[in-house]
Amino acid sequence: MLLKELATDTVVVIDGGLVTQLEAQGIKPDGVLWSAGLLQTEPAAIVDAHRAYLEAGAEIIISASYQASRAGFHQVGIDADEADALIASSVALARRAVEEFMTDHPGTFERYVAASIGPYGAVLNDGSEYRGHYGVSRRVLRDFHRVRLSVLDAAGADLLACETIPSAEEAIVLGELLAEASTPAWLTFSCRDGEHLCGGARVDDVARELDLLGTLMAIGVNCTPPQHVTSLIGHLRRAAPNTPIVVYPNSGESFASRGKGWAGDRSLTDIVTHAREWHAAGASIIGGCCRVGPDEIRALSKAFRVRDA
Repeated sequence: MLLKELATDTVVVIDGGLVTQLEAQGIKPDGVLWSAGLLQTEPAAIVDAHRAYLEAGAEIIISASYQASRAGFHQVGIDADEADALIASSVALARRAVEEFMTDHPGTFERYVAASIGPYGAVLNDGSEYRGHYGVSRRVLRDFHRVRLSVLDAAGADLLACETIPSAEEAIVLGELLAEASTPAWLTFSCRDGEHLCGGARVDDVARELDLLGTLMAIGVNCTPPQHVTSLIGHLRRAAPNTPIVVYPNSGESFASRGKGWAGDRSLTDIVTHAREWHAAGASIIGGCCRVGPDEIRALSKAFRVRDA
């Protein structure tokens, strides 16, 4: 059903920033694991955060596995088997939220779970996902991603969300690895302007190469300032004309890795106006990332009022 929806003119609304909602609940993720640490310490809080977005009208929620990896868990003394179990639990928690929501709202349309697959830079915990220059080989990237992708592919998600990818090399590695996966996947870039990934490559060049691989159900951008999104959609549409476009930008503020916070002016003041422009440009899956919460997702859901929301 999801693939059919993505092939139509219907807008599919996805959720906003998981940590944004966790902080609204009074929880501030910290340390090298960031939100992934809550998989072990406060799983119920993750379910509550997912529920907040489902209640707001999100049709797709994204799991708390963005910064979950064997390498990351190893840094805090968790072995590979337990790490894999925690990574898989992110999908189970999201699924629990969906099941609870569906029980409380009988007869509503189906909701979906996307398993987050963040960039290699996230495990470095230094903001590298906003730069894309890791100084490691393609083999290191492939080995890192293959393990987690395999775990999440088997975890029961409806799709895999490879997100905030800043580097052309990493995007291609993921695109190649997805040929081994049985779960449909999208890949979204983090971009520094209306033409380039954060790592410097042109978005249309990378999208064209990924399109040739034929392993993605959708392609797009996330955690990118909203003022760049319309231009990026145009480049993606020309590079991959038959692939659905997914966009979920941040608020326009900038992440300061040393201060572990966001700074600057918020440019996403009216998400609906932006989203109508993005939809007109060719995006069919729309939501938000960091600093975008349930209020904005509720506004999107009302604006695009899909099916029996």
